[in-house]
Amino acid sequence: MRTPGMKIAAVIAAAFFLAACASQEEQAEESTQDVNQAVRDFVDLRELEELDELKSGTNDSWQQLDDRFIIYSGRRETYLVEFGRRCYELNDNTRITPDKRWDSNTVHARFDTIRGCRIAKIYGLDEAEVAELENIGEAPGSRN
Repeated sequence: MRTPGMKIAAVIAAAFFLAACASQEEQAEESTQDVNQAVRDFVDLRELEELDELKSGTNDSWQQLDDRFIIYSGRRETYLVEFGRRCYELNDNTRITPDKRWDSNTVHARFDTIRGCRIAKIYGLDEAEVAELENIGEAPGSRN
């Protein structure tokens, strides 16, 4: 037997559950925005040189910073790649395969895509810049 009080309690419980889920999504969104802005600030502060292309190979790898930025590691060089939009397609794969359009060993900014996401900008990185980018978004002392 259900009473009106049980129905009200069920509605209140459902409302709390939905509010908790929304709060977690907002926190994740804020975290992504913070990393995105930190990477943009890093590019501006370091005055990174924007490149038109990167050399790709069969053993290339990548590390995702957020939904818009990755660190792309080729055989000899490392690059910061910015996508024109949020690239959710990167979340389901750990090996990157560039969609090559112009040249089998070169990926071009503004024309080519990686996993279906258009590359907006490519920046060259040195080892120190890579190390700094890998730590963006982490609290000091969070790695022990």
